[in-house]
Order: sequence, then structure tokens, then C-alpha cells
Amino acid sequence: MPKKVDATKNIASPERQLKGFIDKFDPKNQALIRRVRSIIRRRFPTANELVYDNYNFFVIGYSSTERTSDAIISMASGANGVGLCFIHGAQLPDPKKILLGSGNQTRFIRLDSPDVLEKSTVKALLDAAVSRAKTPLPRTGRGKLIIKSISAKQRPRRRME
Repeated sequence: MPKKVDATKNIASPERQLKGFIDKFDPKNQALIRRVRSIIRRRFPTANELVYDNYNFFVIGYSSTERTSDAIISMASGANGVGLCFIHGAQLPDPKKILLGSGNQTRFIRLDSPDVLEKSTVKALLDAAVSRAKTPLPRTGRGKLIIKSISAKQRPRRRME
């Protein structure tokens, strides 16, 4: 009788995969990514974390559902640093003009420190983004960590010096 093989045995848990993605970065950016994720997770505990380890960037999107199109914000990380993207940022009130970008939809801020997330202007943008979300975040429960895609070929996650 043939031996049964567990097809899921070699597949890492989402948290373990996430750790591996973050470990590709230099220690400074690893710490920043982990701290920013922790702050966002605390602020939006019911949001699903949609993870993309893509060619250009490592991204964690925060969404009310498992659909990318329902993401409200995302943290995008590359060798040059970490940014917070507001998916519909072009429509957000930004009286202090802190949002960067010029496209029709997305705007972002650079995160050189997790302290940026504590600024009142950033908190106001996060509140506005959530209040304008097409699909509201669930009121209760805990969001899931979902690995959405992993690109075989990627740009270096550490700066070439």
C-alpha cells in the first residue's frame, strides 16, 4: 500500500512566509516594517492583511475583505525604504499637503520612522480613508493574514552600496 503524503506539509504558514519576506530586507527596514505593521494592525484589527511579495515592492494591503479592490491602505517596502499608500488618496482631504504622488487614485507618504503614524495629520488621513471606504471594515472579529502573490523574480530588497 503506497504511503500517503501530506501535500500541505512543506507549505509554510502565512506568518512564517511573511517573516521570510521581511527577512530579505536590511535590519533597519526589517525593524521599521515590523513596527509599522504592528501599529497598523492595532489600529485596524478587523482588516485583512493582503500580502504581495512582488518584483518591485513587498506590500501589505489592509482590506475589509479578501479582495484587493477593497484595500484602503497599504504598506509598500523596497530597498530604499517604506511608504504608506492611501489607495484612494487623490480623493482625501489633505490640507497640509503631506500626500505625495500625482496619479488619478493613489497617494503615499514616506515612513522614515513609525512615529510618522502618530502625527495628527496622518491619523486624520487614515480616518478619512476608512470613512470613505467602499466596503467598511468589519466592526468585530480579527482580520486574516493572506498571502496573495509571490514573484519568482524580484528586485533586491537591500540597498546596493
